[in-house]
Amino acid sequence: MRTELSEPTAGAGSPPAGAPVPAGARAASGNGALARLVGSDTDTFGARHWGTTALLRTGADTGAFRDLLDLDGVDELLSRRGLRTPFLRLARNGSVVGSGDFTGPGGVGAEVGDQVRDDKVAALFGDGSTVVLQALHRVWPGVIDFCTALAEDLGHPVQANAYITPPQSQGFSAHYDVHDVFVLQLAGQKHWRVHAPVHTDPLRSQPWSDHGDAVAARARDDEPVIDRVLEPGDVLYLPRGWLHSATALGDVSAHLTVGVHVVTRYALVESLLALVASDERLRASLPLGVDLADPEQLAPHLDAVRAALTGALAAVPAEDVSRRVRGRVWSGGRPEPVRPVAAAAFARDLAPGDTVRRRLGVHHRLVPGDDRVVLELAEKTLTLPAVVAPALAALLGGGTHTVGDLPGLDADDQVVLVRRLLREGVLVPATA
Repeated sequence: MRTELSEPTAGAGSPPAGAPVPAGARAASGNGALARLVGSDTDTFGARHWGTTALLRTGADTGAFRDLLDLDGVDELLSRRGLRTPFLRLARNGSVVGSGDFTGPGGVGAEVGDQVRDDKVAALFGDGSTVVLQALHRVWPGVIDFCTALAEDLGHPVQANAYITPPQSQGFSAHYDVHDVFVLQLAGQKHWRVHAPVHTDPLRSQPWSDHGDAVAARARDDEPVIDRVLEPGDVLYLPRGWLHSATALGDVSAHLTVGVHVVTRYALVESLLALVASDERLRASLPLGVDLADPEQLAPHLDAVRAALTGALAAVPAEDVSRRVRGRVWSGGRPEPVRPVAAAAFARDLAPGDTVRRRLGVHHRLVPGDDRVVLELAEKTLTLPAVVAPALAALLGGGTHTVGDLPGLDADDQVVLVRRLLREGVLVPATA
């Protein structure tokens, strides 16, 4: 059975938490990486599931996501890519295997002591250990490209791990993650049990082990919200805090977990508190000899802090909060890869008629001025003449652009601008 995200019928309510999405016609909105996971109606996913409710979508990809990773790719990563910790970990019966059990010296010409030993991994896997390939969004081309595109769609940084589980084995016991996840079944079958949260919307500082007894009790005593076997091509979405465990069935199972490091309202709280540190009333020392264990002694100081904090928070401009929060997001992921040698040659030989596009995943903000336009990037700021603003806005707006056809500049000036942006890593050639 295939299920897709669809608009609810007239008069119908939302499906129960974790229910498979009813089959239906695809809507017109959404056609990127996110749509590949949740269906073309990404707006409905955002309204009904994002951050709140688990979602199972069966038959999401008839190709079983083989363009991202398959078992041959797993073997190549483990045997021929020179992986080191922490790009690999193993788990057995719910516990992590020590890295010394599957790593060793790199040998002549590779003076490292923690390179993955494929023979040791093979033995541990054969004995029932789950292989976890970590940070594939940094090392495997298909996953790199997909995660870059997904982060662009979501507006939140993403990472990706792959879990390869021997038959009839369970990698980790019931737990929750402190980030949202998309589970993409790549090969084999895996039986998933999903329970509602015991701690809703956990922060990164609130791991599941803080609620270990409650997690174990819910997984043991309560009926799961989702109790299904995932087949290749299925997708499971779990907001942070949702409990889950999985067991491979019958054959080797592999799935890709794409973790979404969501930016929360608490990030705004942290930014506000950091910004109000400029208020000297909030930095003042408490009196000499104060008894911190005495609430009555602390009360007047606490009242003073509350009053000062209220006024200071109200005075913080949204622009300052935005700048601080965006720095965390902008530095949380990398844009699409650049081919250094080819990119340098393309920039050197650039001429009218060549085509370019914005590099996927490049975060930016364009600030116009009277005689200058400022391009704010994750790690630098470019100040350019105001005359380039129309061409710059066009280039950053998406799509493919031809040098010589950009607005507001003659052909020679367009070459100068585009070459600068190519060398700064803002643009890339539109064709490989």
